Amino acid sequence: AAAEPPEPEPGGRYEAVVPHWFYCKVTDTRERWVPFSAQDSERLEEAHGAGKDQDDVVVPTSGGRYDVHLRTRQRVAVYWEEEVSEVRRCTWFYKGDKDNKYIPYSESFSEELEEAYMIAVTLDEWKKKLESPNREVIILHNPKLMVHYHPVASSDDWVSTPTEQGRPRTVKRGVENIAVEIPSGEPLQIDHLVFVVHGIGPACDIRFRSIVQCVNDFRNVSLSMLQAHFKKAQEQQQVGRVEFLPVNWHSSLHSTGVDVDLERITLPSINRLRHFINDTILDVFFYNSSTYCQTIVDTVASEMNRLHQLFLQRNPLFKGGVSIAGHSLGSLILFDLLTNQKADPEEDEHRAQGSRTTSSTGSIEEVKEILKKLELSEYCDAFEKEKMDRQALFLCTEKNLKEMGIPLGPRMKILHYISSKAEIKVWSLSQHGNSPDDGRNCQYRDVGLGQVSANYPQLNYKPTIFFAFGSPIGMFLTVRGVKRIDPKYSLPTCKGFFNIFHPFDPVAYRIEPMIVPDLEFEPMLLPHHKGRKRMHLELKEGLTRMSVDLKNNLLGSLRVAWQSFTRAPVPALEAGSTEAEAEAEAGTEKQPDTKPEEPPTALKEEAPLINVGRLNGGNRIDYVLQEKPIESFNEYLFALQGHLCYWESEDTVLLVLKEIYQTKGITLDQPLPGSQ
Repeated sequence: AAAEPPEPEPGGRYEAVVPHWFYCKVTDTRERWVPFSAQDSERLEEAHGAGKDQDDVVVPTSGGRYDVHLRTRQRVAVYWEEEVSEVRRCTWFYKGDKDNKYIPYSESFSEELEEAYMIAVTLDEWKKKLESPNREVIILHNPKLMVHYHPVASSDDWVSTPTEQGRPRTVKRGVENIAVEIPSGEPLQIDHLVFVVHGIGPACDIRFRSIVQCVNDFRNVSLSMLQAHFKKAQEQQQVGRVEFLPVNWHSSLHSTGVDVDLERITLPSINRLRHFINDTILDVFFYNSSTYCQTIVDTVASEMNRLHQLFLQRNPLFKGGVSIAGHSLGSLILFDLLTNQKADPEEDEHRAQGSRTTSSTGSIEEVKEILKKLELSEYCDAFEKEKMDRQALFLCTEKNLKEMGIPLGPRMKILHYISSKAEIKVWSLSQHGNSPDDGRNCQYRDVGLGQVSANYPQLNYKPTIFFAFGSPIGMFLTVRGVKRIDPKYSLPTCKGFFNIFHPFDPVAYRIEPMIVPDLEFEPMLLPHHKGRKRMHLELKEGLTRMSVDLKNNLLGSLRVAWQSFTRAPVPALEAGSTEAEAEAEAGTEKQPDTKPEEPPTALKEEAPLINVGRLNGGNRIDYVLQEKPIESFNEYLFALQGHLCYWESEDTVLLVLKEIYQTKGITLDQPLPGSQ
């Protein structure tokens, strides 16, 4: 808290109080007043001072993620659904014995208090009494001592005890006199946009918080990492910040009415556990059902497209790229979406210009051939009118065909043709999936195998990098029958892919061994954000090295002893034997020196030579976090925490920022040891 203001002299000069804007955050029916950042409060005060309250002016705050409606004093979330918060221009505050923080008075009552304070200071007349709207009394004893008394209980009100009535609240004037941390605010310049997709269930971490709260943490950590590791670039105004926006698909899936159907068939016993399973773990099964998989991929793609469009509308000067990140099942959803994006630049151009049809005329002729083959030539005009090429035909659903006015019989014929062609394609992939020409014959032959039958929507942009946190992609690909990923394969529209996991995460699997199955190698160890390995890991490595040295020395000594014991006692060979013994001893002494050094040198030579294919542009894909000292005591105890740790992990956030800014040619102030 700031120092108390000096006590004014009798008849001293009055100085108006400096207001600060707060908003009310309600969690579990408990209200908490949170200050806006210094820059947001200044903006709101400026708009208020200009008399814009009457016009219902909207002021963007919190980096543009929330709008404040000045007239109604409401704070509204822009990109996601959230309860509207009350906003207040605060000048006077009170705190009771049971309150942790100061609570602001209403704006109207604060004005009354300020008027009374002004008169008291100007005329030097203190001991002023004011009655609040709740019949509570505030006494201004002097500038440093102002108290708030509860109303006196009536004779029939036996609930309030005299001690409760007599304990006053502390009253403070001005935000500088209360212990509250006011954030400075976020950089206005946004360099890059990242969409974050959650995994199973509505809760995303060990504290059962929503995706919005977890992404808020991730964003806050990114701001502190930028200040710590990109200071030079910030000073040169090369770096602003990265915006992270949450993508929620769980609520859309569970609003389809499936919860009611599940409730009917759920057994009444162990109610909470069954409800938890229905709400979380069943999401994996929903994704493997073609009906609900379609709902999920449609929701994720349309939500990311909507957010992207809305973000560009609100930030017209934004020139940065877009990346995507997925946690747990969210990473698998994104992976499946990315493997089904169209990479043809002509198609992208065609989609952007809208009316151009010259590039697809050949495909429309193919559709006519198909219809002719099915004896449905009379519907050619309908398909031509809708500019339906071969690719669009294979994305058609029964609903689409019905909307085109195609009768039931022809609809069934077309859908049967589409499904039979899809079956032939999957059969050919499984038959020839291991041929050396996979990359040439079919670009996404391996990874597309066994995917749930769904029409994967297209994104309106090409992601720069795809980050997977605690991802089961490797396991799902294996279960689908993908034995290996072609080294020549890369995601059609996204050139970067990082698979980041905690060593104890039970849901995470590696990707690199599927690309290079014949070579055993460790994942890349993610450097600690403070620039070194955690001490317990260094200690563990040191002890391992020491035990190898001891083992080699002991084996060498035993070998020499055994050789001398089994040697025949021939006097003529004594001189020779001593020489042989000396050589053997020399050999065993040299061995422990060279052996422990060999693996590191071998690794140093080997690390750059590991070719993990084009999935991440030739760079390493798997990155493992360093566990904390307490976590290394019991892997099983921290397994669940290991799966939910990414939101507040500085090491994860720093890797994300490092890779994003590397695409812009901006590097860390000081390279971290062990990083690429």
